Amino acid sequence: MTSDLATLRARLDEAMAARGAWPGRAPWLREAVAALPRDLFAPDRLLRWDGQAYVPVDRQVDPDGWALQLYGEQDAAAVTQVTGGLPSSSLSAQGVVVDMLDSLLLEPGHRVWDIGTGQGWNAALAAWRAGPGRVVSTEVDEGLAAFARGRLAAAGLRVEVVVANATGTLPKAPVDRLIATYAVERVPWAWVAAVRPGGRLVVPWGRLGHVALDVADDHRQASGWIQGLAQFMADRTAGPAPAAGHAGYAAVRGTGPAEVKRVVERDLAPLADSWDLRFALRVAVPDAVVITGTDEDGVSAWTHDGDRSWAALSAGGDGTATMYQGGPRRIGDELMIAWAAWEALGRPDPYGYGMTVRPDGQFVWLGDPVNGPRWAAGGAVAAGGPAR
Repeated sequence: MTSDLATLRARLDEAMAARGAWPGRAPWLREAVAALPRDLFAPDRLLRWDGQAYVPVDRQVDPDGWALQLYGEQDAAAVTQVTGGLPSSSLSAQGVVVDMLDSLLLEPGHRVWDIGTGQGWNAALAAWRAGPGRVVSTEVDEGLAAFARGRLAAAGLRVEVVVANATGTLPKAPVDRLIATYAVERVPWAWVAAVRPGGRLVVPWGRLGHVALDVADDHRQASGWIQGLAQFMADRTAGPAPAAGHAGYAAVRGTGPAEVKRVVERDLAPLADSWDLRFALRVAVPDAVVITGTDEDGVSAWTHDGDRSWAALSAGGDGTATMYQGGPRRIGDELMIAWAAWEALGRPDPYGYGMTVRPDGQFVWLGDPVNGPRWAAGGAVAAGGPAR
């Protein structure tokens, strides 16, 4: 099995090289991944989605299947824990881990706060670069923390793993770098406060992408660009996320009649295949859950806010859709307005957006943090202006 793992590791390494996924400015990452491969931090039982549920893939029973869960593709996470039928922990995709650590601009000697230890692989790679005793990692799950401690020790790495809720527990001293491995809807100001002026945070935002934030010299804000797209586990301390898929929509929709019906002069296909559009809608209407489906009439969509407002857009087969809405807000109209605004802005991709975090809140901006369009956390467009 060792030789099979070595072959799969080499294959994934070459695939990332062919795609240009090994960052030229951080050659240490390729060396670190080779020295600390993902399988050293994987439990003997992984979980695979079979189309209906997550089923176990045990190393002793199905070693080849287990190995493929880790090295089958560079953009796939390996699920390690399921809670209530949904993934609650994973070994993040190798390509995503490399991209985020590249965005961190990590140097030897930096003190690092790794948030969301999981199995310890991210902390291990950071420690390989920063040095012994330079990484502290927090994990809310005692079982995961214990597992990570064992794997880190077996790899000969000196990393402090603390069982704590990272939104309420801070390192004893300011850190140079902070990296989170789960998504937050709002970046806690406490995280910014824990990083020294001139330091950097890399944080998954909204389960759709990650942002790199540089802390201002006066420590009054942190600001930076969206770095990449990927889906992340949600912050498990922030309360339950809206139920996924059509079940979540049905729970909000209920059985009452639609309050509004109108025709939308728009082909909905980009909702299914344009990540640029999906990201822009995420920025403008951050609480909208969007689900799509395709039949002979084209792409249809269903959206809700996880509370009481919903909309269904049924493809008409002629490039239009009929929209039905209900609830206290017209969330379907909000999405259509945001879609039109994105087109008016030239259909920017996610890398044209950035974020600024201040003690009193955060906002996303496009093109320029001072003079560009900006969206508050609630999705409202705010005018540009000087930093406060």
